[in-house]
Amino acid sequence: MSQVPASPSSSDQPLGLTVHDLPTPEQAAQPPTRMGRWKMLFILLVCASPVIASYLTYYVIRPEGRRNFGELINPQRPLPDLQARALDGQPVALRSLKDQWLLVSVGGGDCAAACQQNLYFQRQLRESLGREKDRLDRVWLISDDAPVADALQPALDGATVLRVPAEQLAAWLVPTAGQALQAHLFVVDPLGNLMMRFPPGLDLATAAKAKKDLERLLRASNSWDQPGRP
Repeated sequence: MSQVPASPSSSDQPLGLTVHDLPTPEQAAQPPTRMGRWKMLFILLVCASPVIASYLTYYVIRPEGRRNFGELINPQRPLPDLQARALDGQPVALRSLKDQWLLVSVGGGDCAAACQQNLYFQRQLRESLGREKDRLDRVWLISDDAPVADALQPALDGATVLRVPAEQLAAWLVPTAGQALQAHLFVVDPLGNLMMRFPPGLDLATAAKAKKDLERLLRASNSWDQPGRP
């Protein structure tokens, strides 16, 4: 007597594969949803939060009664897209100075007494920062084609020296009313923004106040700014 074959069990059935995850071409072409845009914005804010926090610390959340010696420049002025010239004549993009704190002085190549005084305090301020000094670069911007005296070379050791036409500097740097650019030391942040200028005529007493401003700036940016350029 023949037997009727048993029906195959469910375990013997071939596996059925259904793809649920791949979008149709029409779905792939659709723009991001509002939720996707919010997620992207959130990620950007998280990445930028250390920079934002440090600036809030310095500019907004300041103890009562504390005043800066340097004058904050508002709005900040970004490094212009200019080609400067090194002393050997080689072109240097001014924006290549970004990613470091910059202490900037301006003067003609002959560098009279006030110019030499600014170069002296520029060097002393950086050295006074101790182990933090590698986060600050000294920059001397020469506004003419006058030769630099050999006697100045020792004072320029370790500094960035570039020639930039006076009219281009005047379009970027902002002096106090009634003062020349040569009268100030300027501070540029690692993002490339001109954000502070120190009053003219620094001496030992006022240089100590300028040092405190620099120390506060470095401390406020410690979480995101590192020595050297990437």
